[in-house]
Amino acid sequence: MSSLKGGVGKTTVTLGLASAAFSRGLRTLVVDFDPQSDVSTGLAVNPEGFANVANVLESPKEKTVRSAIAHSGWNDYHEGGKIDLLVGSPSAINFDGPHPSTRDIWKLEEALAVVESEYDLVLVDCAPSLNALTRTAWAASDRVLVVAEPSLFAVAATDRALRAIEEIRRGVSPRLQPLGILINRTQPQSLEHQFRIRELREMFGPLVLNPQLPERLSLQQAQGAAKPVHMWPGEASQEMAANFDLVLDRILRSAGMDAGRAGASNAPTATVVEN
Repeated sequence: MSSLKGGVGKTTVTLGLASAAFSRGLRTLVVDFDPQSDVSTGLAVNPEGFANVANVLESPKEKTVRSAIAHSGWNDYHEGGKIDLLVGSPSAINFDGPHPSTRDIWKLEEALAVVESEYDLVLVDCAPSLNALTRTAWAASDRVLVVAEPSLFAVAATDRALRAIEEIRRGVSPRLQPLGILINRTQPQSLEHQFRIRELREMFGPLVLNPQLPERLSLQQAQGAAKPVHMWPGEASQEMAANFDLVLDRILRSAGMDAGRAGASNAPTATVVEN
C-alpha cells in the first residue's frame, strides 16, 4: 500500500484488506514497513520478544525472518483465518536512505522468499516516501495499490507515485504493476471532493478503482479496538467491510487467484504493497 503523501489512510486500508482476507480464510502476512509501526497495534500484536523489520533488513536470513513474524491477536476470533505480522519498528528509518544499493533493494524479496509458500497474500504497509524502504517494498511485490484522498496535494502525489512505479518496473522489477488508485476518506457531500475525484478519473482513467471509501467513524473504532472491521457491529462498519471485499476481489483477480482455492497449499502468493 503506497502513497507519497502522509495522512491518506494507507494503514487503515491495509488493516481493512487484512480483515477482508481474514474473513475469507486466506493465509495472510502483513509486513509493517512504515517506521510508525501502526499496523502492529491494529493487529493486536505485542512486539516484545520478537525481532522486527529492521533486524530482517540487516540480515534477511531464515532464522531472523521467522523470529520477526508474530501471530495476530485476530486469530483468536475464528479458526478459518490466519493473519501473521512481520513486526514493524521505528528503527526501520535507519534503512530509509535516499540512495539504496541494488543489494539493499532486494532484501525484503530475499526475506519473503523464505516464507511466501506459507501464505496466500502478503500486504506491505509502506512508509509515505520514495526512499529506500518504499523501493525495497516495491521490488518484493507484484502489485502496488496507491492510496489517495480527494485533495489537491494527493492528486500530485499520486502522479509521482505512478511515475516512480514505472521507473522501478523498468529498472528493477519487470513484474511490478500498479493495481490501481484507491480513493479514501471521501465525503460525498463535499463539492471539493467530487471535483478532485473527477480530476483523478480524468488523469488516470481506469486505474481509479471502485468503490471509493467514505470517511466512517466505525472504521476508526474497530481499529482502535484492534479488531477486524468485518467483526465490528453496525451498518456503517458492514458497508466498509463490503467495500474492502470488493478491493480484495480485484487483488485476487490480478494474481489469477480466487477465494475458493486461495487457501490451498499449492496456491500462488500475491504480494501487494500499499503505499
